[in-house]
Amino acid sequence: MARSSNSQQSRTRVVVRQSYYWPDQQLNLWIIIMLATGGVLIGVFAAFVRDQQQFGLGIPWIMPYGITVGALTIIFVWIMLALIYQGRLLPGVVIVGSFILLILYITGIIETALQLFRNTNGIIGQCNSLNSYAPAGGLTVDVLAYLELQSICQSWEAVFAFWIVGAVFFLWMIVLGSQVSRAGGSGGER
Repeated sequence: MARSSNSQQSRTRVVVRQSYYWPDQQLNLWIIIMLATGGVLIGVFAAFVRDQQQFGLGIPWIMPYGITVGALTIIFVWIMLALIYQGRLLPGVVIVGSFILLILYITGIIETALQLFRNTNGIIGQCNSLNSYAPAGGLTVDVLAYLELQSICQSWEAVFAFWIVGAVFFLWMIVLGSQVSRAGGSGGER
């Protein structure tokens, strides 16, 4: 008879943990700017939705879109902060998330630019014609209406500026993520 032997080989598991070095000051500045950008988008577009409902008008798609993109921006930043806290912020996560949000921001830039700058019927054209009929001053309903309309015009300009800021900063984060990825694990523990 043949002898059977049961040999057990010990298996060892090797865990390799690669760490990435993220430049603290650049990451902190980016987080602050993007939280402000998301907050401005949510706040301004929510005010626009409220105004549209108050006037009994339809709500253009850019308004809920802006609220959604602003909320996604803040959620993305909070996810990044959680990953930073755990020491698991991977460049791939940052690059993919930033790319998706960059596309959403570019869409916002295009639609807001169409609303602002289309011939004389655009918001900028209407705001410029509004300035030519500015009331002299005083405590009147006309002055209050003019100031409210001026505020709406400036809010559109602010939203357009923050769409651009968000797009530029997401592009910057894609570049930063690729640089951190290229440096690999040579940066040491974070």
